[in-house]
Amino acid sequence: MPLATETEAVTLLHTLGLYALTALAEIVGCYLPYLWLKQGYSAWLLLPAALSLALFVWLLTLHPTASGRVYAAYGGVYVSAALLWLWAVDGVRPALTDWAGVGLCLAGMALIMTGPRTA
Repeated sequence: MPLATETEAVTLLHTLGLYALTALAEIVGCYLPYLWLKQGYSAWLLLPAALSLALFVWLLTLHPTASGRVYAAYGGVYVSAALLWLWAVDGVRPALTDWAGVGLCLAGMALIMTGPRTA
């Protein structure tokens, strides 16, 4: 017996993609002010930062389940995206323990997303 129907698999991929976009919008929205405050970049970066954070909030509203569950499951994707950002943008190679932490976060997210629902 398959673990998920094709429709469930598409829904899961859609949800994970939405989480990934949400995480990217949040990270960019926080990174740009960091560049301004810590690296001496132009304060004009605050404008795209605000737009990115507004996009982040809007993307969170597109999830079809209760907001608390969305935020909890989203946390696992955010931690993963932050670690990839650390590597790709900051140029810091994650340690084995970083990857293990991401695995734990994603396992928790999977449990939250696939657990039984009462509401």
